[in-house]
Amino acid sequence: MGKPLDHYLKQQKSAFLSNPMPDLQSRLADLEKILELVQSHQSEICAAIGKDFGQRSATETALLEVFTSVEGIKYTRKHLSRWMKVQKRHTSMWFKPAKNRLLPQPVGVVGIIVPWNYPLFLAIAPLVAAIAAGNRVMVKMSENSQHLCQLLQGLFAQSFNEDQICFIAEEGETGKAFSQLALDHLVFTGSSTTGKAVMANAAKNLVPVTLELGGKSPAIVADDYDLAKAMQRTLGGKAYNSGQTCVAPDYLYVPEHRLNDVIKHAKKIMVKRFTDIQHPDYTSIIDDTAFARLVDTLEDAKAKGAEIHNLLPNAEPDDKNRKFPLHLVTNVNETMLVMQREIFGPILPIKTYQSIDEVVAEINAGERPLALYLFTNNKALQQTVIDQTRSGGVTINDVMVHVAQDDLPFGGIGNSGIGHYHGREGFERLSKMRPVMYQGSVSSLKLLYSPYSSIGKRMINYITNRKLGKYQ
Repeated sequence: MGKPLDHYLKQQKSAFLSNPMPDLQSRLADLEKILELVQSHQSEICAAIGKDFGQRSATETALLEVFTSVEGIKYTRKHLSRWMKVQKRHTSMWFKPAKNRLLPQPVGVVGIIVPWNYPLFLAIAPLVAAIAAGNRVMVKMSENSQHLCQLLQGLFAQSFNEDQICFIAEEGETGKAFSQLALDHLVFTGSSTTGKAVMANAAKNLVPVTLELGGKSPAIVADDYDLAKAMQRTLGGKAYNSGQTCVAPDYLYVPEHRLNDVIKHAKKIMVKRFTDIQHPDYTSIIDDTAFARLVDTLEDAKAKGAEIHNLLPNAEPDDKNRKFPLHLVTNVNETMLVMQREIFGPILPIKTYQSIDEVVAEINAGERPLALYLFTNNKALQQTVIDQTRSGGVTINDVMVHVAQDDLPFGGIGNSGIGHYHGREGFERLSKMRPVMYQGSVSSLKLLYSPYSSIGKRMINYITNRKLGKYQ
């Protein structure tokens, strides 16, 4: 059993009050220590995540989690001095010679609730933003990340006092209790359903939240785009982590007359990549419950009239090793589970369309997704889809890679999340961007105190009825 959560919170709040504005050099030094920790212990990190999954390629972890974490830290260190600068803001002519400034300040103690699917990156990315902003941080890991949690607890304890950064294991009801703490900000990554509960718990203490949720992210292949390339990129992204990715393409729109070609390309691509699912680079499903859910999802679709296409015909779902072949599902409808909830696994439903207008209408009829993907070289069509839909992020002519762009904010909208982080937006999200006005030694406000003189009344009448001009 770990220490009570209140112990860590009180410790960190006290430490924050003793040093509420860490300077640039101390923040850079802390980021350097995190960078060194991740790089020096890459092999142990990959091994721990592999144990938590049952089977996950160390190479895939290095690409999807170590690389993205390292790049994010380096980018933050490079730009932090600029982000920390006090910003000059315009002062209305009526208040000059006063001056307005915007001062980035730490909020205090930031809590981070990390999911199991990318446990390193989804711990490090918000942690880096929080440390860059000058905060103390409590990180609550998933119950499915026990090996990684133990490793990170030991590694971070060697470099940081627990009153600055601490990692906390899940012990049953830890997540619920964590979301009820009187933190200064809470970052949660997970399902929309759990996100609502987290937000409700945080609201009891009016804790601001950043919610990175999921949803059904669509991919669209337009008629002008090369099918082989589109399917290579779509399946490449879908196969990462066996589809257990919040921004994975959840379902695919293709022109009606190209459906058969899409299936042919998909089978050719996957058979060439994997002879069977016991390959060490083919990731296991995280646990028995998730595996059973995927089996049920396919059976439900088949029972309701869908056609199931196993893209690795020499392999069947293996419950012992929790390996699940990538499947396409065609002839789907909205009564099927596969079209009602986020799949979070190697299943890709395909819907056909005749006009892009019907695709846009269908997407807009559902909850706003975390990501949207469009394959087309038609610039006008690209802009039409971007303008007429809403999603957390967009990648044109690929899938998922917008998440790895350090200068682009990452976050959802509506049911897929609240708030952005990564890069500058992460720094500002976990800072209090504090407005400060410095009043001048001379001020015309003395003419506007009540009771109002005749000069004051004329002045108020003038400024409220003045036509638009040079000064806005």
